[in-house]
Amino acid sequence: MTTSPLHRRRVRLAAAALTVPALFLSACGSPDTSGGGSGGGDASGGADGGTLSIATGGTGGVYYPLGGGFATMIRENIEGYDATVQETNASVDNMLLIENGSAQLAFAVGDVVSDAVEGVNDFDGNPIEICSLGNTYNNFMQAVTVDGTGIEGVADMEGKVVSVGAPGSATEVAALRILEAAGIDPESGVERRQLGAAETVAALRDGTIDAGFWSGGLPTGALIDLASDGDMNLLSIGEYADQLATEYGEYYVEEDIPADTYEGQTEAVSAIASPNILVASPDMDEQLQQDITAAIFDNVEALTQVHPAAVELDAATAGDIPYVETCPGAQAYFDENAG
Repeated sequence: MTTSPLHRRRVRLAAAALTVPALFLSACGSPDTSGGGSGGGDASGGADGGTLSIATGGTGGVYYPLGGGFATMIRENIEGYDATVQETNASVDNMLLIENGSAQLAFAVGDVVSDAVEGVNDFDGNPIEICSLGNTYNNFMQAVTVDGTGIEGVADMEGKVVSVGAPGSATEVAALRILEAAGIDPESGVERRQLGAAETVAALRDGTIDAGFWSGGLPTGALIDLASDGDMNLLSIGEYADQLATEYGEYYVEEDIPADTYEGQTEAVSAIASPNILVASPDMDEQLQQDITAAIFDNVEALTQVHPAAVELDAATAGDIPYVETCPGAQAYFDENAG
């Protein structure tokens, strides 16, 4: 019997979930995947607490360190709760981890969140019930190469070896769409590699790939490292934003990567920005939703010390996401802090 890629990914994640509890148990026992505890949902009670798992991304991106900051804020501000981070392939897999209960919180880019809610593309026929705890910061789709590859734009990638991001990541979703927008068949027009940020940097350094895509906040740690070599080139891709927005949704916007974001980058580079959203299961207790939202948005200054992308956290606009419902507990927090 032939199985779909999504089905195979669900099976793989379900199997992987069997190893998760040993990593994420707290002293008081197993994490409560509903967030409500046996008593139905008092986030201040020790017996109703537990350990929340946050699905993030690879260690070379922004989700992982910022997720660690979120975990600290939860630990320090919500009595009876601890939180830990999972390193994952990011957005697509993170939605499936929420679905099967292996994570209680997860980062994902707007296009993947919309696809998951609607049950399309990677989630074809299998919509996932999620709600938003808020827009956190913008992801920038970054196309990168190094000196000597002859690549000056996406069109030059045809026939080259290109990393499109880790399997099940928002990078992969957007990279394939950008290649198509540039007139390149992503199946046959490039030699595809599926690498995370750190692996993409390593492959660019050793010459096993010619270019790579990465979707992440600014600056991305792995690209900071690559830029220190002195031969990194960011490619302008903002010209494809309108085409992607028209075809897929308004979560693709042209925006510049400011000059001096990376060493040696003396001019702004046109890129494609998309919102990053923190999601949870709608089954999570509403008071816990509100407490998590407060723990994050009341501590922006501390989180900015973890990663500068956190400066974009803004309770006044974080609930303004048209393609996914805001969790009711988070909405209560945003309503109280609208001014």
